[in-house]
Parts: sequence; C-alpha cells; structure tokens
Amino acid sequence: MRLAVIDRELCKPKYCNRECIRFCPLVRSGVNVIFFDEKSGFPIISEKLCTGCGICVKKCPFKAISIVNLPEELDVKSVHRYGPNEFKLFGLPIPRKGQVVGIIGKNGTGKSTALKILAGKIVPNLGNYDRKGNWDIVIKFFRGSVLQSYFKDLSRGKIKVVFKPQEVDKIPLVVSGKVGDLIERAGDKENISKVKKLLELDRIWNKDIEKLSGGELQELAVAVAMMKNTDVYLFDEPSSYLDVKGRLRVAKAIRKIIEEEKFIIVVEHDLAVLDYISDLIHIIYGEPGVYGIVSLPRGVRDGINTYLDGYLRKENIRIRKEKIIFRLPQQPEIRSKKDILLSWSKLEKKLGDFRLSIDPGHIYRGEIIGILGPNGIGKTTFINMLAGIISPDEGVIMSNKPISLSYKPQLITSFRKNMILKDFLKQSSGKEAFTINDYSMIINPLGLNRILEKNLKNFSGGELQISVI
Repeated sequence: MRLAVIDRELCKPKYCNRECIRFCPLVRSGVNVIFFDEKSGFPIISEKLCTGCGICVKKCPFKAISIVNLPEELDVKSVHRYGPNEFKLFGLPIPRKGQVVGIIGKNGTGKSTALKILAGKIVPNLGNYDRKGNWDIVIKFFRGSVLQSYFKDLSRGKIKVVFKPQEVDKIPLVVSGKVGDLIERAGDKENISKVKKLLELDRIWNKDIEKLSGGELQELAVAVAMMKNTDVYLFDEPSSYLDVKGRLRVAKAIRKIIEEEKFIIVVEHDLAVLDYISDLIHIIYGEPGVYGIVSLPRGVRDGINTYLDGYLRKENIRIRKEKIIFRLPQQPEIRSKKDILLSWSKLEKKLGDFRLSIDPGHIYRGEIIGILGPNGIGKTTFINMLAGIISPDEGVIMSNKPISLSYKPQLITSFRKNMILKDFLKQSSGKEAFTINDYSMIINPLGLNRILEKNLKNFSGGELQISVI
C-alpha cells in the first residue's frame, strides 16, 4: 500500500511552477496521476496510480510531499484519515477498565488524534474521508473487540469522558481568577478535597491563574480533569513542565483513580513516569505528519524495552535505525582558569516574599551543566540572572571577555506568531540566509527542514518547542 501525503500548510501552489505535476513521468506519458484540484486549491496525488518514484518529493520546492510504502495488510486497520493526501491513522489503543494504558511515540504520529477519537471529539471515518464518520459503521467495524462495546456506550452517552489536553500554557488565555475558585466551579464536591490532598494544591490554591508557572498550570489541568466524576480519563502528556516531585504526585494521583474501576489512557514521553503509571503500553510509530500505526498492547517493561530497542518483534517492524542506549558520563577532564567562560560571586535576589541565595560558581567553555530542583525554588530566576534579564540584588556575574548569550524560556506561548518558521529563525538569529553549517548542525538534525515554510500559529506543542530551542 502506498501513501501520498501533501502538507497543505507547506504547499504553496501560488508560489511555485507546479513541479510535482510537470516532472511526474506518468503525467508526461498521459496518465492523470497528479492533478490540480480547483476547489481545494491544492494538487491531488492518486495513490492507486502512483508508482512511488519519488521525483515529486525531490522536485517540490517547499518539501510538502511525502510518499511512503506500507505493507498491504495494514489497510484493514485504517481508522481515520483527515482528507485526500493527508495524515492517516492505523489502529487504536485499547481501553481497559481498572488499568492505566500508556501510549508512547514520536510527536506528529497520531497520539492526540487517537485520544480525540476515544474522547468522541472525532468520529473516525475508517480511512474513507469522502464520507462523514458514522458511529454505527464504526461499531460494526470493531465488532468482536473491546472497542466495539466502548464505542457503542460512548455514542449512546452511557459513558462520560474527560480529556486533559496537551497545551496547558493556553489555560490563562481562556480562564482567569483564583485556582481554588476555578476548581470549585469545575469539580464535583466529593472529589475536590481528595484531589486537593493528592496533588498538594494548597500551594497554589489562592494564586491567580495568569501568574502560574508551567508546572503549576499542568497540575491545575490534571486536577480539573480528575475532579470530574466520569468513566473515562484521557491524559495528554500530564508530566510536561513538572519537576520530579510534581511528576510523582501526578503519577500517584492518576494511579489512585484505578481503585474506582475507571478507563484511563495516558500519553507520555517520560519513560520513568510511563513505567510507574502504566499497566500496559501501546507504541505509536510512523512518519510524523504522514501516518501513524498503533502497535499491539505490551506489558510495561516489554513495551519500554521494545521502544528503546527500536524493533517491534511481534510486528517484525523496525521503527528506528539505532537503539537508544543510556551511557554513563565520562570523568570530567581537568581544566584551567583560562577555560572559564562565566563566573559569579555569591548572588542574592529577593522577589516578593521569595529570597534566592546562590553560592559562587563558574562555567567552563564546552561544559554542559544541569540544574535540578523542584518548581518554584529559583532555577528560572538564576538562569534569568545569568542571561542578564534580571539583575542580582547582591553579587556580580563576570566573564573574562565579552560573550554572546542565547536564552530559551520555559513558557513559549508568546512565540506562536503569525509568521513562517524560516522568517522567525532568520529574525531571531539576525541572519538574512542560512548557511550550510546551519542546515547540517541545527535545521536537519532537529527535523526543521520539513516545517520551515509552516506558520508558527499552526504548530503543535512539540514543533513549537523544537523551533524555539
């Protein structure tokens, strides 16, 4: 089976010579494989007629086309497709009552789409994008499986679903006021005190929502979801922005829901959290923005080891060229004072009732230093002082010679601008054009080459995070 996908955010027919049509060998020989659809304003590639030569992929000036060959038998598992030459999802995670089902996989491979289907926000069209999704057809398609009874109850309103979305940094744009007031309005009274204790919400109960950090916004979103008296809980990346203690709090709280025999599905990238929280794991693999395939369920240990290994034995499919191996750090080399890039004396900073004290220290050239600690303890304040964004009340920051400094903040909502990534990167770096080194060292390794012509306001959370980095 062949998939032809055109990213409509990258495709710009008004600014090209329609190279995909002009250079296609079959079109030149009179076969209507690629044609321009006047209604949508985009080219359409016939997947049945396409031979997969890849010439259109190479000739497209905006890198908007992907041609992928898949095993033919996967077609029977097709669950949803957004439209002609658009993203296609194969398979779905299987919810299990009284168990936490974990999902892991690359950004853009359909994890959030799968959750939206299980939440009832999207009625799957089973790959037939010409017709609107129909629950009766979906229920018949999944007959004989757990998903048949699940979708039957979901479509008839017999089960309630709560969905915790991925992008919690948008919460202050939608709601305002005190944390406690929002929770009391949104939650069921019988659950409020229990969840408040589990997530230790006394710390932020009287805080204004617009003043919450990324981690605190995450805890608020998880708390609001957990306080709903419902049958199905869907959590999309519940540990992002959280420190180690916060992740453990959230993981323990979610595990606590199992005692009530609920359906729980969690999308998570942190392997330690996934290991702690899950009973079963689905791996979603594929090509970001093109297709995603949901693997068979696995035990937690087997699932995580399979993901790290990059080879799915049951499916006989390799999802990654190399294994992920955790290596012990080498012994740091002895350095001289000449190698010191930045140093600081004892620093003091007071922000309201909070007081931060930092011992003297230094950073060597070529050194990577990690800063570990719970949220709200002053890590960001320290970084802001090193970056020159705020000044210490006491102490000085020194360097042997002038240095240039780049700073990536924690919250990135402000970067969601109405401009394409290429212009954003040029504007941020002060460059008029990218060098070969920029492509080989940054753009290509981070996978930004495919989204350079994409508008920032349409980026997923992962795409925006990588772009800001």
